[in-house]
Amino acid sequence: MNLTSPSQVKAWCIENEFHPNKTMGQNFLIDRNALVAIVDAGLAPLAGVAKPRVLEIGPGLGVLTEELLSRGCEVLAIEKDPVLAGRLKEALGEPSALEVVAGDALDHVSGDLGGFDCMVSNLPYQAGTRILLELVQRRAIPCMTALVQSEVAERLAAREGSKTRGLAGVWAQLDYDVEIVRKVSAACFWPRPEIGSSVVRLVRHDRNLDFSAEEREFFHKLTKKAFEHRRKQLGSVFRDMIQSTARAEELSNEDWKNLVKGLMEK
Repeated sequence: MNLTSPSQVKAWCIENEFHPNKTMGQNFLIDRNALVAIVDAGLAPLAGVAKPRVLEIGPGLGVLTEELLSRGCEVLAIEKDPVLAGRLKEALGEPSALEVVAGDALDHVSGDLGGFDCMVSNLPYQAGTRILLELVQRRAIPCMTALVQSEVAERLAAREGSKTRGLAGVWAQLDYDVEIVRKVSAACFWPRPEIGSSVVRLVRHDRNLDFSAEEREFFHKLTKKAFEHRRKQLGSVFRDMIQSTARAEELSNEDWKNLVKGLMEK
């Protein structure tokens, strides 16, 4: 089956009485150009790695999986839908480089993630942000490229002073450089979602290796409380701690880091 052919994908679903589940965010990528773009973006930082070990979350019918395997990757695919998980390996010809795990990705990403060179995924709409935030806090995967809702990508990449700046961006950028690679039209999926998507890439940096576990914990608590009251000045939110007229979205990650270190030294 050509996984980028809308007619063939629809025919398979009808033949197998499979109905894409909106609640699970099952929107299958059916555009060849978008497919190549996300895999190119995901593997670009791994130049020189002979056989990249890739984590894929939500493989669905296997369009990304098939492309990754064709490029010599070893893939661990986590699929929540038991029907799709059960068919994936056989449908792709029983490749030895593919391991399929049936289950909720949120249950698995909190475990051991050692050994992956990257993650490349078309993340489910409903759980995509939660999965990415869990992964960035773990810092276990050097490079993560995901197809997500455009508004999620914009929040992750937002810089200080931006209207879209929020907790997701602050947490992601603590250890990753975030870049929106390209937008992907809703017409590139079946069923067609109501909004467009974007390919976002997160590449781990080493600028905050001096941040201790205690400082990281305080960083997350401080920023979470600040963004819960994002319309207020920091001096109003932290009356006994901070003297500032700035609001949460106005601070850069370096500002937050310096603030955390300063408060912990008191």
